[in-house]
Amino acid sequence: MGARVESDFQSPAFEYRRSPDQSAGTPALHPVVVVGAGPVGLALAIDLAQRGVRVLLLDNDHKLSSGSRAICFAKRTLEIFDRLGPGERMVRKGVSWNTGHVYFKDAPAYSFDLLPDTGPDGPRTQQRPAFINLQQYHVEGMLVERALELPNVEIRWKNSVVGVQPHRDAAELTIDTPDGGYTLHAEYVVACDGSRSAVRSLMGLESSGRVFRDRFLIADVRMDADLNEERRFWFDPPFHPGQSVLLHKQADGMWRVDFQLGWDADPERERDPARIAPRVRALLDSIGAGGVSFSMVWASVYTFACQRMQRFRHGRVVFAGDAAHGVSPFGARGANSGVQDADNLGWKLALVARGEAPEALLDSYADEREFAADENILNSTRATDFITPKSEVSRLFRDAVLALSREHPFARKVVNSGRLSVATTLLGSVLSTLDVDAFDGTMVPGAAALDAPLLHHGAATWLLRELGPDFTLLVFGEPPPWAQGLPLTTVVVGDAGLQDAGGWAMSRYDARPGTAYLFRPDQHVCARWRAPTDALIRAAIRRATAC
Repeated sequence: MGARVESDFQSPAFEYRRSPDQSAGTPALHPVVVVGAGPVGLALAIDLAQRGVRVLLLDNDHKLSSGSRAICFAKRTLEIFDRLGPGERMVRKGVSWNTGHVYFKDAPAYSFDLLPDTGPDGPRTQQRPAFINLQQYHVEGMLVERALELPNVEIRWKNSVVGVQPHRDAAELTIDTPDGGYTLHAEYVVACDGSRSAVRSLMGLESSGRVFRDRFLIADVRMDADLNEERRFWFDPPFHPGQSVLLHKQADGMWRVDFQLGWDADPERERDPARIAPRVRALLDSIGAGGVSFSMVWASVYTFACQRMQRFRHGRVVFAGDAAHGVSPFGARGANSGVQDADNLGWKLALVARGEAPEALLDSYADEREFAADENILNSTRATDFITPKSEVSRLFRDAVLALSREHPFARKVVNSGRLSVATTLLGSVLSTLDVDAFDGTMVPGAAALDAPLLHHGAATWLLRELGPDFTLLVFGEPPPWAQGLPLTTVVVGDAGLQDAGGWAMSRYDARPGTAYLFRPDQHVCARWRAPTDALIRAAIRRATAC
């Protein structure tokens, strides 16, 4: 099989096709309708389809995102994309990075490494980098191509939801198309239609929170600059005094620059390439790249808010991604948290749709992802307050912290240029079984699984790659003889077939012979034991499926 030719995702237009549903005498009934073909809606549709659930995906447009939009995709999100199919392709296309630099005024403050266990010259101990930078249209395009490979997914472009009527057993949707309107029914509807969600508005629901009085310019700049693949953040630099600047390298020789402008900036005026170019030139001069030529590709000026819906589930209608919650861009918590919403919802909705779990399981999606949204909003709000102080006292505090951070590690913990996205540990989840044995480390019930290098019959592999798509029991050492009769996948580390490479798995899971971890289908820990029994494992599965 030849190498796959990389698609151009910057300008494709998808064809509108009339559906048989539009001519049906009575509204067609679909098991699941997902509204919005962005990264969140596409991820959810693929996940459901891979689990055997038929999905109808509606989008009001017929194109992918314009401009870079979301660009920083975190390790946990990449691990989800691995399970959905295009993860490796995204990593090859994107710019991988683990390190970053923080600058204050005219000098560096400090640097950081998000994956210190993976040295630059030593072997990797986790398959995926902390982040890749990849324009949103590439991510969407690869997900669309994956969705089109699956027989259970149907995508309808230029199908706008203009009416929503929830009922006890289904939801009724009114759809507008270039050929006129039609009606369909859905056993479940998932709104992934963004911060200006039509579904949310049509149902009379609102998001509440805090709107920040500031403006930022984001620009895609094409240039051939010989700079390391790192995150760079400036506080009050000489080339943009009194404000902040963020620089990221992207795919295809594109660079993303974010300039803080202040609340009084005129958005139309600031989008003018003639105003953007001098700002970019001054930045390049400051880092010794003054001779690099560049061209402007895309720009936008935005304000932002940290807010969420009070509840993410409303009967047969569920909300995910920006439709349910929104954060500022600092920390890359928007698209990443949305994809993790889809990861949390997919397996639960599949079990319910197949009649294998009660509808109450969907309430745990709302509980867990509302908890995650609150964590993301808290971190995002704190970062925004630090980056954009609104009083002289706040500015003096921030500048003192930054000055101290150059020489004192304790101050670096206070610096907040965006606490970068990590998977939320779902503490207190009703699906988790409480520990009865003592463990050290971070792999508590509710935590997302950490990767580790393994050897499969001598060939290199990864722990997360070995975990199954459903419930999985990870056993260290000899598995109990009754494990083969359990309704799950069993992975044994330490037998003749699968070995711990370098002891990383044993260390990260505080394991000893006989230790076992039960993982949910979204690879979050739901129980762990030093000496499991058949009854304990079955009880934990019942709890994790709300049965």
